[in-house]
Amino acid sequence: MNRFALAVLFFVLGIVAVPAGTWLYLSYGHPPVAVADPSFPAEAAIVHNPLHARIDREMLAASPIPVNEQTLTEGAAVYKQQCGFCHGFPNHKTALAENMFPGAPQLWERHHSGAVVGVSDDSVGETYWKVRNGIRLSAMPSYVKLLTETQMWEVSNLLKNADKPLPDSAQKLLQPTVPAEQ
Repeated sequence: MNRFALAVLFFVLGIVAVPAGTWLYLSYGHPPVAVADPSFPAEAAIVHNPLHARIDREMLAASPIPVNEQTLTEGAAVYKQQCGFCHGFPNHKTALAENMFPGAPQLWERHHSGAVVGVSDDSVGETYWKVRNGIRLSAMPSYVKLLTETQMWEVSNLLKNADKPLPDSAQKLLQPTVPAEQ
């Protein structure tokens, strides 16, 4: 067999072997699919880089909803009903977030040496984009059919201001509902 024929044979085998090997790997349950499994080696780059590029391309720069006591309180009501069970409340983490993959960030927790609360360092447009569109391959749903545009902006404004003192009416709503002890 000459070199050219050998090269063609290996090329054809490669074209067949790689998809067949991938199919076998996926078909027999080897990929990390359970929450406790480690990530794929390049999973972060595959998911996070395109996500941030798309958000940067599509997000709106500013909120059309004013930030005041009324809108922050309305945002807190939306947060309590739609977000708190995964993302927690001020001074109250939720166990659900720790048992997800990827885990849901606690949006009232300080990080970056205590200088930032939740996503208050993100632009309000980025937070709105995530609320509106959701994040694929995570448990973050799209709220585009569940909330109004105003509600999505109100909760986004609330989270942008999570590192600042909130009105008493908003703080009261952000207290977790604790079930009665039996």
